[in-house]
Amino acid sequence: MSTLLSDPMFWAGLALKIAISVCITVAASVVVERSGPFIGALIASLPTAGGAALIILAMEHTPAFIAQSMVGSMVSDAACALFALTYAALAQRHGLLASLSGAFVVWFAGALGSRAVDWSASAAFLLNLAVFPITIYAAVRFLGDGHIKPRVALTGRDVTWRAGVVTLCVLVVTGLSSSIGSYFSGVFAFFPVAMSSFFIILHTRLGGKAAASVAAHVQAPLIGLCFGLYAVHHLAEVIGVWWSYGVGLAIGIAWNGALWLWRRQRAALV
Repeated sequence: MSTLLSDPMFWAGLALKIAISVCITVAASVVVERSGPFIGALIASLPTAGGAALIILAMEHTPAFIAQSMVGSMVSDAACALFALTYAALAQRHGLLASLSGAFVVWFAGALGSRAVDWSASAAFLLNLAVFPITIYAAVRFLGDGHIKPRVALTGRDVTWRAGVVTLCVLVVTGLSSSIGSYFSGVFAFFPVAMSSFFIILHTRLGGKAAASVAAHVQAPLIGLCFGLYAVHHLAEVIGVWWSYGVGLAIGIAWNGALWLWRRQRAALV
């Protein structure tokens, strides 16, 4: 370990990972804050911080490790749906700290408790198919499109604390991925750091119901993330990690695009 820490290439690589992760997450969060709840949810559901974490894992590990880590990521995706639903429910009547704390308790309980099951990729995929109909139905009452206004102003403090949180996550993923194994590397790659940062900004500036609206809208878009992760699992060792990432991202974007078109068509019929 001491040899690694004295290697300039290690620090250069770590700095690059941090820079990539911070740029992706902060840029996506700015777009979310300047959009309405539905468009914001489409962006929040894309692998921003999670994608940055996967880039880090790809730099450190083999395609087989990446493929197996997608099992944990799919389980984490289902836990993120419960995280968002819990936050949306609590934010109706409670402050930011209570709402976010309750949501994190649910995510950690789901993520850590999931290890009691020996998940396969198919089982993790079916878990998502079971969870999302429930969370989508339960979140309908919190949609409230009128609660949120676009174009929330961004301050230097916002960028600083988000960059700090993402940097911490990068350090944790980089330092622990070899010791915690592929499953939990995949799980913690999709720790809801970006999603929670969106909720913090919106809750403090526009109130709990505005942030809850984004959390409620994010349920259906997260299904596309699951499809993308499932594709990466099957393709990473076949076509290579980077190409499989491209396919997974394309699936998520296509799914969200289909949701956007469906919503526009519904609006046109009203």
